[in-house]
Amino acid sequence: MSTGPGADSAPAPNTPEDDTVTAKPRGSTFSSLKIRNYRLFATGQVVSNTGTWMQRIAQDWLVLSLTGSSAAVGITTALQFLPMLLLGLYGGVIADRFPKRQLLLITQTAMGLTGLALAVLTLSGQVQVWHVYLMATLLGVVTVVDNPARQAFVAEMVGPAELRNAVSLNSANFQSARLVGPAVAGVLITAVGSGWAFLLNGLSFIAPIAGLLLMRTAELHRVDTAPRGKGQLREGLRYVAARPDLIWPIVLVGFIGTFGFNFPIWLTAFVDDIFHAGAGTYGLLNTLMAAGSLIGALLAARRGTSRLRLLVGAAVLFGLLEITAALAPTFWVFAALLVPIGAFGLTINVTANSSVQLATDPAMRGRVMSLFMMVFMGGTPVGAPIVGRLTDVYGARVGFVAGGLVSLAAAVGVGLILARVGGLRLKVDLRRGHRHLEFVARAPSPEEKLAAAA
Repeated sequence: MSTGPGADSAPAPNTPEDDTVTAKPRGSTFSSLKIRNYRLFATGQVVSNTGTWMQRIAQDWLVLSLTGSSAAVGITTALQFLPMLLLGLYGGVIADRFPKRQLLLITQTAMGLTGLALAVLTLSGQVQVWHVYLMATLLGVVTVVDNPARQAFVAEMVGPAELRNAVSLNSANFQSARLVGPAVAGVLITAVGSGWAFLLNGLSFIAPIAGLLLMRTAELHRVDTAPRGKGQLREGLRYVAARPDLIWPIVLVGFIGTFGFNFPIWLTAFVDDIFHAGAGTYGLLNTLMAAGSLIGALLAARRGTSRLRLLVGAAVLFGLLEITAALAPTFWVFAALLVPIGAFGLTINVTANSSVQLATDPAMRGRVMSLFMMVFMGGTPVGAPIVGRLTDVYGARVGFVAGGLVSLAAAVGVGLILARVGGLRLKVDLRRGHRHLEFVARAPSPEEKLAAAA
């Protein structure tokens, strides 16, 4: 089903002053679920996402149990995301060239098989840390294609009018599973070991595969695939580089994804070294963060607009909250702060994701989203070993503070750049009863006045 000419055309670049990307009415939190194909997709994803979170918790704890090292947990995370860093852009080219539904059938099957392989190794008692490293790497290779195809396929299921809502509900779906998965994983690890979590994750991929097979292809919003040709990768990079409303949100999520989202490293270190607890406590902390993320996702689904000022503001608060949590004096203060950290982290992800997708031409969406996911997830192989080593040497609190400081600095820097691009400046007014901080129109420089007069 076509959406009509021009329905998916890219809007003009948005500025911090007038940066509304879409104007969907507020209040329709679950509107995209009215679409049958998306309901099938969302149902399958909530099952497999629950299994994925179970495996993430079990994998982190298994590596820590085998090695006793936070750096080893960081290496596992890095290996899972290294293929995205090295090959991510090529995944976007593949996603633009081939039908995305068929690609997802292949990638979801492969991801399920990696979970089953790790289950066999663990349940048989033969698992070694290099097995976990290998499975993490193979999963990362599959993700190179799965991520851009899945991100771009959302637009084909729901069309441009419901895209922002569907992106938000995808995040709510993922975070709902994150509430259940870690808790179940904690119980399984304590009772019978990590292998059963891996097994359930492998079997959980039956649900999204069935959902994809049951879709009505005639109801998809068709997007022409890109023909084979030379220079498609460079074309995608040039397209993003020429658009400030694309490049700077991607830069921001790159810094935050690389240095601010290393929670497997920090939470395992806090549980083991600071609070001297076990896998159940680790699952609890992940569940609290997931609760905050779910709140953030549902609030994002209600918002009718994507604003770059919201992205920057959420990133500033995210960095400040990480620094505060790192210095928390007690377990329950630390645990409570994970809820708003999850909410603002999710707000960053959803706002950047929907803003970039809606501002991108449909024929370029796979390549643009592959770049987005490459810097957001692919930066982990760079950041995770650094943060893991810093955590091992100087302690969990120093490692967490460092991640918060980098996130805060990136948010302030990108915010100032976007303000300048939009012809704005930051006004500071300390008088009582006045807004202390706000962006106002920047007066043109003498050079700009001369250029305008000419």
